[in-house]
Amino acid sequence: MLQDKATELGRLIGQSDEYRAVKRTSDALGEDREAVTLIREMERLRSEAQAMIERGQNPTPEMEQQLDDLLSKVQVNATYQRAIAAQDNFDKLMLRVNEWISEGIRKGAASSIITLG
Repeated sequence: MLQDKATELGRLIGQSDEYRAVKRTSDALGEDREAVTLIREMERLRSEAQAMIERGQNPTPEMEQQLDDLLSKVQVNATYQRAIAAQDNFDKLMLRVNEWISEGIRKGAASSIITLG
C-alpha cells in the first residue's frame, strides 16, 4: 500500500510542470557546448583545489581567480540561468511535498484509526 502511494506520488511529481522544466532545461544545458565546457573546467579546478586542501595545502591565488572568472562566465549564460531557475522551482516543490508528507505523518501518528487500504 505505501509503495503504491509512493509510486503514484512519484508519477505525479514526474508529470509536474516543475519537473518537466528541470528536465527540459537540463537537456538544453547539456547541449550548450560553451556552458558544458565552463562547468567541466570549474569542476576540474574545484576537484584540484579540494585535493590540495585534503593534503593540507591552500589553493593558489591563480586557481581562486580562475574559479571566480569561470563562475562569472557561467552565471551570465542564459541556458545555465534557466536551468538554475528551474531547479530552484523544483526544489521548492519538493520542499512543499516533504512538508505535506510530514503533516500527514503527524496526523497519522495522532490518529487511533487505522486506514490501510
